[in-house]
Formats: sequence, structure tokens, C-alpha cells
Amino acid sequence: MRGLSFFCLATAVAYALVAMALGIFMAASHDHMLAPAHAHLNLVGWVSVALYGLFYHAVPAASGMRLAKVQVGFATAGVVTLCPGIALAVLGISEGLAVLGSFLTIIAMALFATVVFRSRARA
Repeated sequence: MRGLSFFCLATAVAYALVAMALGIFMAASHDHMLAPAHAHLNLVGWVSVALYGLFYHAVPAASGMRLAKVQVGFATAGVVTLCPGIALAVLGISEGLAVLGSFLTIIAMALFATVVFRSRARA
């Protein structure tokens, strides 16, 4: 495995490790205020990005599309802005980063849908 699929799976594993560390920190401190950020990092970072990677591995023609690279770029930007943004929002600091991350994440999913359907047309 290499290329786009490897990048997705490697970053997904990194997101999972950070999410697990955050979960352990919350459990140890008995402060679960950041649970929404933890949950989104697991779902958007670990699960979604890992599924992107598995799809790009299973459909190599899709991973060669320029749009696939753009999609992964949006997904990465979404994770690294959404999850800290949720933490900032929960802490009452600012919602701006969470809003930006939300838009980047939904754009990434819309682009992924486009990649999936375009790759079907090529098959």
C-alpha cells in the first residue's frame, strides 16, 4: 500500500492515537468537557479518513484522480480545524474554527461522493 491510500490510513491512525490519548486524559482527570472534540476526532478523523484510505486502496483508479487528492486535502484540513475548533467552542473561547472545520469536512465528503460516482463511471 502506498500513495493516497497509505497517507489516509497513516493519518487516520495518528488521529486515533490522539483521540485515545484525549479519552484517557479525560478519564484520568474526571473532566469530560472535551468529549465532543474526542468523539469528532474518532469519527471524522479515524473512521472517515480510514474509510477514504480503504476505498482508495480498493479502487486504485480513483486514487489517481486529481480530485481524490483535493478531497483528501479538504478532509485533512477539516479534521485539523474541526476537532480543535470544537474544543475551543466547548471551552467558550470561539466557534470560528469549528465552523470552518465543519464546512471543510462537508466539502470533503461531497468531493468523496463525486470521486466515488466518477470512479463507477470509469469502471
